[in-house]
Amino acid sequence: MSLPESIRLARRQRLVWLAGAIAVLLAWLLVRGLTADPTIERHERTGTPVFASGAQLAENLASIEVELGDESYTLVRAGDGWRMDSADGYTVRADRIGTFLSGVSELSWAEPRTRDARKLERLGLADPAEGGNGALLSLRNAENESLGTVIAGRRDETLYLRLPDETLAFRAEGDLPPLLSRASWLDFNVLSLLPGAINGVVLRTPSGEELSLVRDAVAGGDAFRLGPRHADERLSSPLAATTPALALSRFAPVGVKPASSLQTRRIARHITLTKDGLEVVADAFEEPDGYFLTLRAVEAAEGARRAEDINARAAGWAFRLTRYDWQDFATPISDIVERPLIEAP
Repeated sequence: MSLPESIRLARRQRLVWLAGAIAVLLAWLLVRGLTADPTIERHERTGTPVFASGAQLAENLASIEVELGDESYTLVRAGDGWRMDSADGYTVRADRIGTFLSGVSELSWAEPRTRDARKLERLGLADPAEGGNGALLSLRNAENESLGTVIAGRRDETLYLRLPDETLAFRAEGDLPPLLSRASWLDFNVLSLLPGAINGVVLRTPSGEELSLVRDAVAGGDAFRLGPRHADERLSSPLAATTPALALSRFAPVGVKPASSLQTRRIARHITLTKDGLEVVADAFEEPDGYFLTLRAVEAAEGARRAEDINARAAGWAFRLTRYDWQDFATPISDIVERPLIEAP
């Protein structure tokens, strides 16, 4: 005698629920097996501050050293702010250093997770001196005395810590901003220029060739046309003018170095003119280590405060761009205009 359909359906549902519960339990055991050591239950370090200075740590800090598997850098206190690598290095983002100082002062050891060295890489705690994925964080005061050293790592949204001479890893109570990028600390808020504020550009080559582009009031939008000195020439395409004309509105550095360390000569000059009198000169350099721009601002308006602010941030520095962004500042004039051929006499 066969079972009623309702009973068979109820059994199938119970089997599905049971299979789902088993899958969840196995997943939980797998994750715990990757990060936790069942032989560790508690540790006397749990609940104590990671750095002994505690609340006074931010006031005593003078340098923050970060060693990674592929690079190292140092943040140095300079007056009321912080700089990269030295007191006269490039400016560090105030919001990011503020988050770090408040976070590191409140950091404490939570429960231990594992003492198995094979699991450290899964927690982001592998030794960076051996090319591992951890970040060796060393703090020092103005007298160059150590305030503490730890290896920090992250798995998903959780911060983990261990001492450099131990394999015992802990979950951290508290958080720090990501440490795995020098560029992420740098303050590249050098200028902010909306596309609609740009009225024209002048492109110059070292040989003296020049091209001017002005906003096309008739076409509207972000269209640009050739300046009045180019009556016998025509644009190769509307986009050929718009792209270099608005290049400075897309200024997004990925690195920086002192302008004094540039090894090559300028290959292009790109001058942006705004509707309200700001002029920004960008010189393009193709260096062995990448593509760079230097910036200099001039303002005709009384006070010239915007130009002063830009120059205060940009003077003495060469900003590295991706090749894709940089080429808009160094576009050959022959790619933008079609000039009439002149027969040789």
